[in-house]
Amino acid sequence: MTQITLRNLDPEIEKEIRKRAQKSDKSLNRVIQEIISQVSSPGKKDDRTIAHSLRELAGGWSNKEASKFLESIRSCEQIDEEMWK
Repeated sequence: MTQITLRNLDPEIEKEIRKRAQKSDKSLNRVIQEIISQVSSPGKKDDRTIAHSLRELAGGWSNKEASKFLESIRSCEQIDEEMWK
């Protein structure tokens, strides 16, 4: 696969790319590929799911954040047998 090196990238753009990558739990390479794909194929049908669009609008959790949340509520999922007798 071909490699491209970017030089003299505006620091604010780099910061935004890194923020997107961290937020979406994706690599920098993957985020940059997605950005280039979106810009270079404006007529291409958007194959993202509705959930993806909603997540983009409302915000979403990375896999790491979701796992942390599920772990934090695990104790709330315990059933107290005595209460159900």
